[in-house]
Amino acid sequence: MAKKDYYEVLGVNRDASEDEIKKAYRKLAMKHHPDRNPDNPKAEEHFKEAKEAYEVLSDAQQRVSYDRYGHAGEPGMGPGFGAGAHEFDFGDIFGDIFGGGRGGGRSNVHRGADLRYNLEITLEQAARGTETKIRVPAMVDCDTCHGSGAKPGTSPTTCNTCGGQGQVRMQQGFFSIQQACPRCRGSGKLIASPCSSCHGAGRIKQHKTLSVKIPPGVDSDDSIRLSGEGEHGVNGGPPGDLYVAIHIKQHAVFQRDHNDLHCEMPVSFAVAALGGEIEIPTLDGSARIKIPPETQSGKTFRLRGKGIKGVRSPTYGDLHCHFVVETPVNLTERQKELLREFESINEKDSAHHNPRAKSWMDKVKEFFG
Repeated sequence: MAKKDYYEVLGVNRDASEDEIKKAYRKLAMKHHPDRNPDNPKAEEHFKEAKEAYEVLSDAQQRVSYDRYGHAGEPGMGPGFGAGAHEFDFGDIFGDIFGGGRGGGRSNVHRGADLRYNLEITLEQAARGTETKIRVPAMVDCDTCHGSGAKPGTSPTTCNTCGGQGQVRMQQGFFSIQQACPRCRGSGKLIASPCSSCHGAGRIKQHKTLSVKIPPGVDSDDSIRLSGEGEHGVNGGPPGDLYVAIHIKQHAVFQRDHNDLHCEMPVSFAVAALGGEIEIPTLDGSARIKIPPETQSGKTFRLRGKGIKGVRSPTYGDLHCHFVVETPVNLTERQKELLREFESINEKDSAHHNPRAKSWMDKVKEFFG
């Protein structure tokens, strides 16, 4: 059976944030966990399906690959428990299932969340490279309390319930599990006088301006990683990364196909019949193409090296010009007269002047007997 779409499995939109994806997974994990559904054989299947979707979508690089290629872009073997590109804190899940918080003695210092920014650029900027400024919302340390969460002049105190560990051990039957301290909520600290700016959180949401260098040859759905420019970590944890996803605007003349460019080249009936030389645009300026006499509509002319040099390509692609004969419009009476005269002469030996039409009509007659 074909795999389900990961966003559909978790019930989130394709532009869902990391927190939305995590919350959706936690909800499904608690709902379908086998220990909670001993009489439902399908619960474990749903649980594994949700886990697989989360492991891909919670990792920024794997998510970019999945958004671009679908299941074909997944690595050969996804990360397992505590292994792979993105480790999920299963203490959150299992602690909630069994009525607690974090387990296993995990630290309450956490890496900041990765962020994703969609950047739209022109085809010319993608081909030549550019540098641009972006404004990104992110959680940063509060300037008033410098990240402590406490009112200036005061300091957080160590929680005497958990001794600053952020966790307490609970005995439930044969099981002894650790959960988040109910008094400090897992932080290990108590704030008697919260900071008025961040209300004790230690972080506030701000916008920061970053400079992004776009290398020549990038394509849509490529991403640029800005290390350490994601959200700040919690309790002194390292910051996350920012992934800038590239999207190229539709161009008025060219369509891109990897490193090749394509354009439609309308020409007059006279040029198509008699031949001539026309000028066409390229990303670097213009070029001239010689049109042989009697060129048919649909003919493609290739200009080697007039495409784009990809980020990982040693050579430039080609420019493909697709020849289209344009039927004249808004004809004058004189033009109509000349065309009628032309058609009259043409009909006297149509097999010689229009061999394709003659061949097609012969096939039609043969088809109908």
